[in-house]
Amino acid sequence: MLEIIELAKQSDLMADGEMWFSPTYGNADVHITDLERFAKLVAEHEREACAKVANEYVNGLERNYSEIIADAIRARGQA
Repeated sequence: MLEIIELAKQSDLMADGEMWFSPTYGNADVHITDLERFAKLVAEHEREACAKVANEYVNGLERNYSEIIADAIRARGQA
């Protein structure tokens, strides 16, 4: 959960207690562009976490396969 909160902060969302808002658009609702930026950061974070798991599966001949899998996961963010 702390990772998600950090990603929200990176996407310029701010918290006031349990409520989140975008300072760009006042203290009211969170604007859709902020939510889109937040969703993109969450997806990038998850892809990288999956790619790291694939990279950790490295022994002998499987090393090439794990690198291919990790690269494919990271490439999903380029689409």
